[in-house]
Amino acid sequence: MAVLHNRVSQEELKKRLMEETEPRTTISFYQYFFIEDPQVFRDELYRNLDALKVFGRIYVANEGINAQISVPSGNFEALKAYLYSIEPLNGLRLNIAVDDDGKSFWVLKIKVREKIVADGIDDPAFDMRNKGRYVNAEEFNKLTDDPDTIVIDMRNYYEYEVGHFERAIEVPSDTFREQLPMAVEMMKDKKEKNIIMYCTGGIRCEKASAYMLHQGFRNVFHLEGGIINYANKAMELGLPNKFRGKNFVFDNRLGERISDEVIAHCHQCGEPADTHTNCANEGCHLLFIQCKKCAEKYEGCCSDECLEVKRMPEEQQKELRKGIVKDQNIFNKSRARLRPRLKSVQ
Repeated sequence: MAVLHNRVSQEELKKRLMEETEPRTTISFYQYFFIEDPQVFRDELYRNLDALKVFGRIYVANEGINAQISVPSGNFEALKAYLYSIEPLNGLRLNIAVDDDGKSFWVLKIKVREKIVADGIDDPAFDMRNKGRYVNAEEFNKLTDDPDTIVIDMRNYYEYEVGHFERAIEVPSDTFREQLPMAVEMMKDKKEKNIIMYCTGGIRCEKASAYMLHQGFRNVFHLEGGIINYANKAMELGLPNKFRGKNFVFDNRLGERISDEVIAHCHQCGEPADTHTNCANEGCHLLFIQCKKCAEKYEGCCSDECLEVKRMPEEQQKELRKGIVKDQNIFNKSRARLRPRLKSVQ
């Protein structure tokens, strides 16, 4: 029986990726549809995608599929043909990355989850089939020309920080499950207004639009294909681009530029910057924004303390890392759960 998961070290896989000469295309896609046996579906998917040299992160659940992947550009049409051969995925929209170096992923991981996006919804009456209306890039621009239209960003605060649509309202949280009830509460007196929800590729705002309708809102829309599809269509059709800054992405790139504006600031010196990085101290790995000057000064670390650790011998670093649980370690001025030694970056 074929091995249905990777057994090669991460270091070796990264090395192989960097040595590849054939260009890769980064793609994201999702679909809500019923999968009776997610494990069987997962294994079949793994066999076929591995044969096409696909790398990436895919979640499969009873409610559907959520994928961020890269494929050798020469295998793109074969990948598309395979996906379209799966009846519920026939005609599936494939979001092609806007700003892509092909180095987004270096291994294929397909995991079975309870849901393809964690939402915290436990109401049995909730139905994804009753969702908001799609709007394409042109319709989005027209609707948002009206100052009474409400635009809600359904991404995490650190995604919003580096880029968002004009007049977009932030729902300040770092988990989607927290944002859903927050959005309802924030908009409770605006149930008759036109509300457009958006996210990176469409999966979160599609579910959010269904949740808002479930909570009694009337005129709910969601941006088809999210920011990625909007940016591609705006360029293709010559439409005004209403997105400002960079689109955060959950792969090795950590962002793709949509407009030239830099709307965020370095978390260390406060200068304009929108490059996310993970602290070079492996015992920390904090996700934060760092400018080029601070990257040189701190050697990619988030603080003097982490720089000191990074300069220690590797064996000493490993000893210090023992017992540390990094969890979701993300820079946020308001969060108390960052370890005290990281507070110097706040």
